[in-house]
Amino acid sequence: MPDITDKQTFSDDDARDFHRVPTPGKISMAPTKPMATQRDLSLAYSPGVAVPVLDIAVDPDKAYDFTSKGNLVAVISNGTAILGLGNLGHMASKPVMEGKSVLFKRFADVDSFDIEVKTTDPAEFITVVKNIGDTWGGINLEDIKSPECFEIESQLQDLLDIPVFHDDQHGTAIISTAGLINACEIAGKKLEDIKVVLSGAGAAGLSSIGLMKAAGVRHENTVIVDRDGVVYRGRPGVDQWKAAHATDTPLRTLAEAMVGADVVIGLSAKGAITKEMVASMAPNPIIFAMANPDPEITPEDVQSVRSDAIIATGRSDYPNQVNNVLAFPYLFRGALDVRARQVNHEMKVACAQALAALAREDVPDEVAAAYRGRKLRFGRDYIIPTPFDPRLIWYIPPFVAKAAMDTGVARKPIEDMDAYRASLRRRLDPSAALMQNISAAVRAAPNKRVVFAEGEETSVIRAAWAFKQAELGTPILIGREELIRQNAAEAGLNFDDLGMEIVNARVSEHNAEYTDWLYERLQRRGYLRRDVQRMINQDRNYFAATMCARGDADCMVTGVTRNFNMALREVRRVLDVKERMIGLSVLLAKGRTLFVADTSIHELPNAAELAEIAVQAAETVRKLGKTPRVAFLSYSSFGNPPGDRAEKVREAIRILDQRGVSFEYEGEMPPELALDPDARAAYPFMRLTGHANVLVMPAIHSAAISTRLVQALGGATVIGPLLVGLEKSVQIVSLGASVNEILTAATFAAYEEGAAADE
Repeated sequence: MPDITDKQTFSDDDARDFHRVPTPGKISMAPTKPMATQRDLSLAYSPGVAVPVLDIAVDPDKAYDFTSKGNLVAVISNGTAILGLGNLGHMASKPVMEGKSVLFKRFADVDSFDIEVKTTDPAEFITVVKNIGDTWGGINLEDIKSPECFEIESQLQDLLDIPVFHDDQHGTAIISTAGLINACEIAGKKLEDIKVVLSGAGAAGLSSIGLMKAAGVRHENTVIVDRDGVVYRGRPGVDQWKAAHATDTPLRTLAEAMVGADVVIGLSAKGAITKEMVASMAPNPIIFAMANPDPEITPEDVQSVRSDAIIATGRSDYPNQVNNVLAFPYLFRGALDVRARQVNHEMKVACAQALAALAREDVPDEVAAAYRGRKLRFGRDYIIPTPFDPRLIWYIPPFVAKAAMDTGVARKPIEDMDAYRASLRRRLDPSAALMQNISAAVRAAPNKRVVFAEGEETSVIRAAWAFKQAELGTPILIGREELIRQNAAEAGLNFDDLGMEIVNARVSEHNAEYTDWLYERLQRRGYLRRDVQRMINQDRNYFAATMCARGDADCMVTGVTRNFNMALREVRRVLDVKERMIGLSVLLAKGRTLFVADTSIHELPNAAELAEIAVQAAETVRKLGKTPRVAFLSYSSFGNPPGDRAEKVREAIRILDQRGVSFEYEGEMPPELALDPDARAAYPFMRLTGHANVLVMPAIHSAAISTRLVQALGGATVIGPLLVGLEKSVQIVSLGASVNEILTAATFAAYEEGAAADE
């Protein structure tokens, strides 16, 4: 699990609100069967439930067939080593364990519930978990201190007939081993020949060196270093876990051990590795500095003395992040799907080798889109897949499942591995990664300067702070500096540490320049110079938009204190439309991402405007890394029933037919035909090759009502409407928008402006 100190992009109150509002916690239970009738309830509980009860009594393995056990993992902790915070007690670990459960569901569709055990006694902990262990298909141990974690995991694996996995040990081990495999290939080294030094002999370090040995590193070529120096054979006071990795060596310090070393694995503390140590290593050194939040040595320091080094860290702001989320969801997915009795060394090695192999594959467009301007290719800066690579769910688990089958720990071998991969592709919710990919693209692109026009508002200040802390660009707050600083302080933000810009429009050095420029633009539209002067001095939307127009900023966000139409009119007096302008809402629901247009600009579009809306929406969706499939929605299904409004949709289709556009489109049709290919049996002529993901509505009222209705009913997230098509990217949020809504708008504004710059 990523360290909580990694690039914090929120205040303490933001974190509390996230976990508390609107419902405390991050997980809940949802039934998988209908519960609408008396018959449903009779089948779910008494008397119907007695049938599977009797079957399971005869054969306990039938629990996999009749209950959720086969897709259920327990995340269990006693809170003795919570993240990097230490022993804070079992209940303090609950938010972390819930978070781990969320990651299981998000990345591998594994259901998971957390259990916090109120004991620090290993024997008592083992007894508790042993007695309840049959409930689940697997157990993920978390945040248990070393060395007790070794004993707890080992004994529970012997006592239980399901996988027991301590992620703090093995997650890092799997990812770092995958990185090592690929780093050796790039450096022209062989695993069996390399000299490996481990700095940090805790749970993660010892598991990493153990797995690297299982992958091919020779025991006699390793040196383990803890806070007391080299762990050599015969050193007094060494526990059995470290002693298992001790070697006969005259070396006594980390500096001595690193002389001529090919690899150093850092899982210790900031500053443990020096430039001098790195300089003493063998050619093409491999340096994994994985301490969080600050690595043992920074990549910049490494590169100042070794241009030939291959570097990985635990941080997201450097290439080659060693992130446990690349391993544990997919390891359990594969283990559960073959009903494995344990997670053995072979399964962990298979997971590491699969990750290494995936990094050598060509990167698909939806991943590459997140790193605009930098095509990800296997090499020194890309030895590990990115956490949001959509291929992970179907690429990794089959390797794990096969290793379980080959080693005899699978209860239910998979007969058709191709069919299994296809089922995995369908399993994951693809919509969850959209904003993550957009954020990654903004972070990877050149720094964008984003104007927050209503910079005195506390919600805007907090959103701008989060934007800056996430390294998405440079926020510029428009407003009075004294008031902004006061509101920031009241929100608990130390403004001096934020590195954001404040511009007071009234006293700006650009005031006269902006007035001259805007007056020249508006003088033949009925505006006097004093009108324009007042607009620049007193209206932050005019000032912010002019900043963008004059190149002093790249894009802007507004709308918190002013309604959409008013804000848009003001911005339009400053900025031109490129070709066409639309409002595009993004609807994120289970299993799919839908784009709905036009939700804010064209009230009653004619046929030509509908065609233009479809073109603009398809272009935007393609920039987001998706393949657009456009459906023109209507009450009518291809002329039945007829009507004037349906006719304009048919005319829009004819316009696109004549233009010969490069995306799929079809219409007119109701939503069920657009979204469910199985409903199209009566319409074999339809041109869509799958479900539509761009929905063009016949009018603004139908677009706005449909998205707001879905949002009000729950079960889906609606982003937007996003404003698309101005010469500079401007996003207008709703009145009183939340911090997260403002942050999302700013992120999309920076993304769209970056996409425009790439064209």
